[in-house]
Amino acid sequence: MTSRSGRFKHLKQNGEMLLMTLPALLKIFIFSYIPIVGVIIAFKRFVPSKGIFHSPWNGLDNFEFFFKSQAAWTVLRNTIGLNLLMILIGTVVNVALAFLLYEVVNRTRLKAYQTVLFIPYFFSWVLVGLMLTSLLSPTSGLLTDLLHRVFGMEINFYANPSSWIWILTVVSVWKGAGFGSLIYYSVLMNIDRELFEAAEIDGASRLQTIWRVMLPFLIPMISVLTILALGNIIRADFGLFYFVPQNQSQLYPVTDVIDTYVYRALAKNGDFSMSAAIGLFQSVVGLVLILCTNKVAKSVNKDYSLF
Repeated sequence: MTSRSGRFKHLKQNGEMLLMTLPALLKIFIFSYIPIVGVIIAFKRFVPSKGIFHSPWNGLDNFEFFFKSQAAWTVLRNTIGLNLLMILIGTVVNVALAFLLYEVVNRTRLKAYQTVLFIPYFFSWVLVGLMLTSLLSPTSGLLTDLLHRVFGMEINFYANPSSWIWILTVVSVWKGAGFGSLIYYSVLMNIDRELFEAAEIDGASRLQTIWRVMLPFLIPMISVLTILALGNIIRADFGLFYFVPQNQSQLYPVTDVIDTYVYRALAKNGDFSMSAAIGLFQSVVGLVLILCTNKVAKSVNKDYSLF
């Protein structure tokens, strides 16, 4: 009885806050939980006219069809390899920018730097793709024209797939640097100033202060964000890999990832079953990776784990 009255009292005290979460919970339920029923399409030969429940079962044929296709190894390699590269370089750049922002004393300059860094985060990938085309176009690109005038080099980036490993990485890091650095900067702002004063009294250099005082505070956040990123390593940012390289077929050896491959299979062939199978595969692998990386981080230090 006491437990029930306590729960009712808690509900009454926090009723307004709980009511505010209702739209978000409703959204999650409608768009995240109800569609789970559609997972069974991955194990069926889906026929739209028959619907989800009346389409014939075909077991694991949809998974087998994808993994036996010629493109399977290429898209898996591109998805995992490029995501790993982006996570590594993105983390280093974001942490470095956070350190640099922390060194800015003038508040006006700090807000200006943060604004400049944050603006690309709001650009759509369609806009970023158009901006990149204006730089790299073989006929009218600003960068290609500059390279030709200064060094006499004629480079067609859209005919050179290997260069897009770094182009896509740089674009991804550039777009997310403002948001990523802000997270780490907020952690640095919570460090007790007495620690810096103690380090200064002990004669520590600025580099030693960063290594011994600031970095240890960032490691738990770096660990959590890395775990979340590794959970999505099998998923690629569709906009980045589709709109930035302008869906050029000659660049598929590098830019074709699971998400773009599924999109083309769905758009051109209407293959709902294989698309659902790949989506389920991505979700399961992502869950396993999060659980495994979280367990490893927890074994090192409980503060480094996500849960």
